[in-house]
This record gives sequence, structure tokens and C-alpha cells, in this order.
Amino acid sequence: MQVSVENTGGLERRMTVQVPAERIDQEVTSRLQSMKSSIRLDGFRPGKVPLQVVESKYGVQVRQEVIEQVINSTLHEALTQENIRPAGEPSISPKETNPGEELEFVATFEVFPEIDGDIKYSFSITRPAVEVGEADIKSMLEKLRKQRATSSVVDRKAQTGDQVVVDFEGTIDGNPFTGNRGEQAPVVLGSNSMIPGFEEQLAGLSAGEEATISVTFPDDYPAGDVAGKAAEFRVKIHSVSEMVLPELDDEFARAFGMEDKGLEGLRAEVTSNMQRELKSIISTSMKDQVFTGLLENNPVEVPRNLIDNELAQLQSQQEYQDIDSTQLEASAERRVKLGVLVSEVVKQNQLQVDPDRVREAIETIAASYEKPEEVIQYYYGNQETLANVQSAVMEDQVVDWVLENAGLEVQDDQTTFDALVEAARQPKG
Repeated sequence: MQVSVENTGGLERRMTVQVPAERIDQEVTSRLQSMKSSIRLDGFRPGKVPLQVVESKYGVQVRQEVIEQVINSTLHEALTQENIRPAGEPSISPKETNPGEELEFVATFEVFPEIDGDIKYSFSITRPAVEVGEADIKSMLEKLRKQRATSSVVDRKAQTGDQVVVDFEGTIDGNPFTGNRGEQAPVVLGSNSMIPGFEEQLAGLSAGEEATISVTFPDDYPAGDVAGKAAEFRVKIHSVSEMVLPELDDEFARAFGMEDKGLEGLRAEVTSNMQRELKSIISTSMKDQVFTGLLENNPVEVPRNLIDNELAQLQSQQEYQDIDSTQLEASAERRVKLGVLVSEVVKQNQLQVDPDRVREAIETIAASYEKPEEVIQYYYGNQETLANVQSAVMEDQVVDWVLENAGLEVQDDQTTFDALVEAARQPKG
């Protein structure tokens, strides 16, 4: 078998493989011989059909089957011989061949990039410095109270914290626009659920009053046809209701499943959840910074077909349905490049996935299900699902290794719990 490899530019390779005619012809003859005993043809006794008759009837079909199988096997042999790892399935173009002629085919494919030298870590990291304090816990309990608030109609002017039921109709330069009307719409003043300035101008109005208010849509408003434009809204107040907050006591705690533990149990649960959320946000922030640093310091070209495959996976996921195609492709390319760099960090530092961390990750996932043990068994019994968890754990291990061993400058950024949570909820640009 003769093999030649041509670099056609970038990561694409064209490999030509030539297989001696003897290998094909011998396999074809062997198969035809083995068929003689089972072929039944009129005029011949079972097992006595001459080879040339079998060949004339089945030779073309058998030869094609042999060629397909030889191409598959010799392709693997050739890739191993040349120490090539293709990124995706090669495109095969066999040349037409006749009995007695050597088989030749061309395989075109992309290869994984090779990283020249060691991975570079010339970047710094900012670590959020924040703890869950007493004020944060009280603020969260207050939010829970507001979630359980009831309303009581009052005969007075609306003020911040009240809920008003309002009709509104807006115009821009005297013309209506999409979504400009609302009827019997409940609005909590101070909730910032409406356009900036809208809620503030409802304050001071009473039930039955009408008014015209002026606002300007934000420049980044989702509806591009009104973004940045000034509008007038004609409003009518139907009712003003005062929000009544429940007492923060054991009865309140029972509404959140704390039948036996009371308010102290709810407080402990809230604190635990906040600490868990804080840990997750900080971990995600550090991971994003490490990955961004790796990408910026280690430019790498990646195979187009891997980007296309990743793009197809993202497009199939519901959470990515509304993302612009250009942005989605950039995200797919980033993921593929990170996969290459993470693999290189693993290889250069001989990292091994930690089975204890894999187990912990699976148990964390399973904890949210009614029967955790069944979920754990499913993960360990499904190789593809288990591999996904192992891959995620290895990413975390890579981040930990970089933070601990790469000599990065890590600076603390003093912030607050609310600010950190709010920043984490903002869409990534």
C-alpha cells in the first residue's frame, strides 16, 4: 500500500492511497469461492456451480463490496501509518478500477491543529470578593415577603409600592406603534417593569383620573422601530391598591415548606441557597476569565466542519433559538477553539479526570429529582451522558490547574451580593 499526503492549505489534507491489485482480486476470488456452496442455479447441482459462472453472475457486485470494505480498512491503516488524526469524517473519492488494476482513492479531510510549544498564560484574573452578609439575607427575606404580598384597594393617590390598574395608549409623533396599547394592566410602581419614567408619572394619580405622560424609549429597547424615540401615553387609572406584606414569622415560613423548622429554618435555607448561588457565580466568572485568557493568548485555527457540527448542536437547543446566526456561529467557533486548548492543557500537564468530582457532579444533578439513585444509575449506565459530565468536570479541573499553577496575577474586586447577581443575569455581549 502506497500513501501520499498533500497539504492543500490551512488544516485541509488530501491523502492518496494506492492498494495493490492482488489484495482486491484475492479477496474477490475468496468470496466467490465461499459462495459456491450456497448458490443454487438451474442446471447445476448444489455446490457444483463453476467459479466462472458464479463470477459472471455475482462478480461485479462482490467486487464493489470488497472495494468499499478495503477502502474503509486501508483508510484507517493509512491514517495510522501517517500519524494523522482527522477532524471529522473524510470525503472519499475512489478512482474507477478494473480487475487486475490497483485500487486508488483520494481522502480529503481537515486535521486537528497542532499547538506549537507550551500553552501561554500571560493574563490576569479578577476575583469577585464578596460574602453573604446579614443585610443580604434580610433583603432576600424581604423579596420573599413581596412575592407573597396581597393587595387592598385604597381611596388615595398612588405612591411608590402601590399597584395600579391602568389603561394606556401611546403615540410617537402622533402615530400609534406596535404594542402601544394596554387595558386593565396591573403595574407596581417602583418595580421598573415599564419604560423608564412611566411608573414615576403614575404616582400621584387616583382611581378615575386620566393623564398624558411623556417618556423616551431606551436606545437599546428590543423593538428597534421605537428605540430612542420620544412617546406620549394617554393613561386612565382604574384602581389603586396598597400592597400588604405578610408578617415574617413561622406561619410565613410554612408557606415555603418549613412546617417544623419555622422562620429560623427558612432563614437557614435562604442563607444556604444564597451561598450556593454566590459560589456558582464566582466559579463561572473565574472560568470565563480563564477561558477568555487562553483564547486571547493562544490563537488557534480550527477545522470548519467542527464549527459546523457545534453550530448545528447549538441551533437545536431551545435556549439558542432566538440568537442571531452570526453571534451563534461565533459562539460555536469559540467552543471548538476552547475544546482544542483545554485538551492541550490536559495533555501538556498530564491531567486525569477526578472520579470523585464526577460523582459529586452527578449527585448534584440527581438531587433535584424525586428518585436520585435512579438518576445516578442512569448516568453511570449511559456512556455518552457520563462522558458529558466527565468533560465538564475536566474543564473545571483545567481552570483550577491554571489558577493554581500558571502564575496568574489574581486581583480581588470588592462588590456586593446583589451587584454580582445582577451582573451575572445580564446577557453576555
